[in-house]
Amino acid sequence: MIITKRAIPRRTVLRGLGAAVGLPLLGSMVPAMTALAQTAAAGVRRFTTVYTGNGAAIGYFTPEVEGAGYELTPILEPLAPFRDRALVLTGIDNPPALALEGEPRGGHGRIAPAFMSGVHAKPTVGADFEAGITIDQIAANQLGEDTQLRTLELSMDSPEFGGTCDTGFSCVYTNTLSWRGPTSPLPMQNNPRMVFERMFGEGGTTDPAVRLARWRQRASILDSVREKVQGITTTLDGEDRAKLDEYLESIRDVERRIQLAEEQSGRELPEVIQPAGVPDTFEEHAKLMFDLQVLAFQADLTRVTTFMLARELSGRAYPSIGVSEGFHALSHHGNNPEKIADQAKINAYHTSMVVYFLERLAATPDGDGSLFDSALVLFGSGMGNSNEHDPRRLPLIVAGGAGGRLSGGRHLRFPDGTPLTNLHMTLLTKLGVPVESIGDSTGHLEIDLLSGA
Repeated sequence: MIITKRAIPRRTVLRGLGAAVGLPLLGSMVPAMTALAQTAAAGVRRFTTVYTGNGAAIGYFTPEVEGAGYELTPILEPLAPFRDRALVLTGIDNPPALALEGEPRGGHGRIAPAFMSGVHAKPTVGADFEAGITIDQIAANQLGEDTQLRTLELSMDSPEFGGTCDTGFSCVYTNTLSWRGPTSPLPMQNNPRMVFERMFGEGGTTDPAVRLARWRQRASILDSVREKVQGITTTLDGEDRAKLDEYLESIRDVERRIQLAEEQSGRELPEVIQPAGVPDTFEEHAKLMFDLQVLAFQADLTRVTTFMLARELSGRAYPSIGVSEGFHALSHHGNNPEKIADQAKINAYHTSMVVYFLERLAATPDGDGSLFDSALVLFGSGMGNSNEHDPRRLPLIVAGGAGGRLSGGRHLRFPDGTPLTNLHMTLLTKLGVPVESIGDSTGHLEIDLLSGA
């Protein structure tokens, strides 16, 4: 067999002005006419957890029908384009988030750290906080071996750990989901500029004024590697050249949007005061953070991301969808039908943001498929009935192809008392990261949640 097509290493990186631009998976990265060309992307699996605090509105999430014939409830309606490629899971509990006798009444401080660890958080307002290693970090122990970044931790809210956010609990418990170890919480970044620079590099001071001035004085990082990009594109066929151009334009588009947000950061914002560099609407901010995750996957900078779309205790209002009262206040609705309906509007809006992410993954080529085909996305909240801080009967959605191992299009209702960590065990196994136990797990889910080995 004669191979005439030049192979480019998978980890090719273009560097310039302190920036490093990794390349997406191209056909030219493996020799032509080999089995690797068809299977190079199949073995790569990616994992994202998207979390919303404050629970889901009673009666607006859970479908009445189980199996493939389930109806799309108001909170699930935005999921319609991915109905056949997603699973709706109900009946799953997270007992480690329940209060023990004598503990502070605040529920939010226990709920967030237990969601991905299955470990009961230590009540404290000091620096002696303690929870458990989370599933994103467990997954990264294997999936992060070959990537530039082990994981990415993102949030829509500021990343401060100081102070007390819930009665008897440090803010560390509500401001992050990711724990590398029992006493090692990882800060979640809400500023797109900081995330972008973590991905592609940028040295110097963190002073916002200096950073903005430097940004305006220099060209895009893509301009700094233009000659190197042109040198590679001359060796690519038409399909690979188009794929590379699309990827680079995606980076440029994100740069433009971040710069625009920084230019607008001095405005008085109607919804919530945001730090410099953060877009002035929730929707643009959320979409930008999702797009950064797509870029990270596309360039294989990381294979594990965690995104807190709304933290516990979030009091954000959403006037753009007709909800002027804060999210947390609505979650303690006192069974008021109007408040529950407004909470459901916020829940459905959050679902629509996740669907945007799924659409972007599905539209981004990766090998012979898309990023959606290789991804596994867990979306949910740590509470069922938020009015009572009840971490049982959680609202959960699992989507993505997981390398051909996800069988979607169903509503699966599990027996009350089924540990959330049993779901985590199952998801990790299908990501190729089997573990013996997680937190309070009792084993894998008895129902064949995912097809394939």
